[in-house]
Amino acid sequence: MTTLPTDRRPRRLIGTTAWYVTALFVAAVMIVPLLWMITIGLKSGSAVFEIPPRLLPREWTWRNFIDGPQAIHFPRLLLNSTIITALSVLGGVMTAMMAGYALARLRFPGRKVWFYLFVGSMLLPGVVGLIPLFQLYKSIGWYDTWLPLIVPAFLGGNPLFIFLARQYFLAIPYSIDEAAKIDGAGHLRIFTQVMLPLTRPAWITMAILAFQASWNDYLNPLVYLYSSGKWPLSVGMAAFISPFAGKTPDWSYYMATNLLYMLPPLILFFVAQRYFIQGLGSLGSTTQK
Repeated sequence: MTTLPTDRRPRRLIGTTAWYVTALFVAAVMIVPLLWMITIGLKSGSAVFEIPPRLLPREWTWRNFIDGPQAIHFPRLLLNSTIITALSVLGGVMTAMMAGYALARLRFPGRKVWFYLFVGSMLLPGVVGLIPLFQLYKSIGWYDTWLPLIVPAFLGGNPLFIFLARQYFLAIPYSIDEAAKIDGAGHLRIFTQVMLPLTRPAWITMAILAFQASWNDYLNPLVYLYSSGKWPLSVGMAAFISPFAGKTPDWSYYMATNLLYMLPPLILFFVAQRYFIQGLGSLGSTTQK
C-alpha cells in the first residue's frame, strides 16, 4: 500500500477541506431560499412582514396549502399546464429523435446542409423570431389558443435535441442496422424496436429538459394567450402577484402554491434521475467524438 509523503498530507487535507466548505456554501445558497419559501408558506398573512423576520413561524398555518390554490385557481391552471407540457414534450422528443436518426443513419442529398442549418439555428436567440411568429400565428387564427405553444414542438422546434440525438445515434455501431435489415426490418422498425430502446437515456434526458422548459415557460404563453382561462401555471402564478391584479397579493398563499407548482419537475427528476445522469454522461462523451 502506497502512502503519501509527509509534506503532501497537509496540502491534501487543506484541499479536501476547501472543497467541502465550498460545496456546503453552494448547497446553502441553493437551500436557504427554498427553506424561506417553505417558512413563508406556513405563516399567516400578517406574520410574513414581521420585523425582525422569524425563520420558524409562531403558528403553522397548513391551511395555506388549501386556501392558496383555491385563490389562484390552481386546479384549472394545473390542467392547462399539464396538457400543454405533455404535448410539447411528446412532440419535441419524438421529432428530435426522428430527425436525429435520419441525419445519422440515412443517406440522402443535403444531409450535412440540413445538419448545419439545425446547428446554426442554435446561435439565434428565441426572441429574434417572436414578433414575426406572433404576426404569423395571429394571421392564421392561432392567437389565444394553445397551438403556438404545442405545434412548433411537433415540427422539430428544438435544434439542440436534434443535435444531441444525431450524436447519440452516430455512437451506435452500424452493424446493428445491418443485422436488423438482414432479418427484414425496415427503417421504421429499426427506429422503433431497435434504436429507441438503445437510446433510452438520451430521450429520457430530453424529455426531462423539455418538461422543465415547457412547464416553466412564461414568455410564450404571456404573448400568445389572452384569456385567463387558458393560462398555464407560469402565467397564472405571476398574475396573482402582479401590481395590475387590483389587489394586494397574499404572499403566504403564493409561496404555498408555488411549492405545489415546483413538485412535478422535482418528482420527475427524482424518478428518472438515473437515466438523466446516464444520458448527460453519454451525450457528453458522444459530442467529443
